[in-house]
Amino acid sequence: MRSPKDFFRPLAVGAPDPVREIPFRPSRMIHFFDPSNEKMAAKVPSIAPKVDILLGNLEDAVQADRKEAARNGLVEIASATDFGDTQLWTRVNSLDSPWGLDDLLTLVPAVGHKLDVIMVPKVEGAEDIHYVDRLLAQLEAKAGLERPILVHAILETATGVANVEEIAGASPRMQGMSLGPADLAASRRMKTTRVGGGHPGYLVRQDPDAANPEAPRATYQQDLWHYTLARMVDACVAHGLLPFYGPFGDIRDTTACEDQFRNAFLLGCVGAWSLHPVQIDIAKRVFSPEPADVAWARKVIDAMGDGTGAVMIDGKMQDDATVKQCRVVAELADSLAARDADLAAAYAAASKEA
Repeated sequence: MRSPKDFFRPLAVGAPDPVREIPFRPSRMIHFFDPSNEKMAAKVPSIAPKVDILLGNLEDAVQADRKEAARNGLVEIASATDFGDTQLWTRVNSLDSPWGLDDLLTLVPAVGHKLDVIMVPKVEGAEDIHYVDRLLAQLEAKAGLERPILVHAILETATGVANVEEIAGASPRMQGMSLGPADLAASRRMKTTRVGGGHPGYLVRQDPDAANPEAPRATYQQDLWHYTLARMVDACVAHGLLPFYGPFGDIRDTTACEDQFRNAFLLGCVGAWSLHPVQIDIAKRVFSPEPADVAWARKVIDAMGDGTGAVMIDGKMQDDATVKQCRVVAELADSLAARDADLAAAYAAASKEA
């Protein structure tokens, strides 16, 4: 184990210094596209301004005989596109695949100066992060990069979930984590073929009516992912990382998608994956605080002054703990409003009415 005093030293001579704090930028959606698909690639310049994060996907959604085309396509797209304030990420192939190493060896020298984050799939322990960490430092030094590329891990196996805390603390380069429900379901031998979301069979049932035991009993569908998501959020927050919900596979069921995204938002996630343009607006709406909530948060902050003591506002007690909650909402709103003029106007109007 490295000494704490060495933790923030570069892992290769000439590599940029590791970051000491993960910068928070609007990250409501990670929008995936296949760089080997010419139709998708042509839409990148028009989609980029509409999303917070654009991710060139090289992994599972790309067929084996298209891996090299996707890798080279991402180099071409990144080289030719001005992404403005939009972050550019890529999901490389897994470390146990024939393509993962070549992804890094190709992308970092060619377009490392444009890549904000590299998403690593199927991370199972700190050793996976250590491998990528050292390799990236060597490649950054060789390419003369001035800032480090950050790393985002996907939790897709039972082993990864069991080791989530050590993964989160494995490197200063760690930016965040995403839940990968489909691969995780297979790893756990869960009996669902859905990509994210709930399952009608995973439920609790109301107790029988003592006076009429045969009467119909209400059922309530439960969240398959609540435990894992909450554990991931705790690990991320404890290490200063950003947690994300992953994919929701039923593109047509926008209602359930919105519900799943909102659950993740309320639990502490900053964003989710969008696999289709229809999910972009869902993520943008859900992961932006409601104007009324922002107005209330600002009202409490103003009333609390230095944050000590307690006050009554509209019959509700506010104290040190609640003002901290309100600052979370208000600070997120300020960050998003700086990028989204419509959101800024909505927040300003709500605050005036409060």
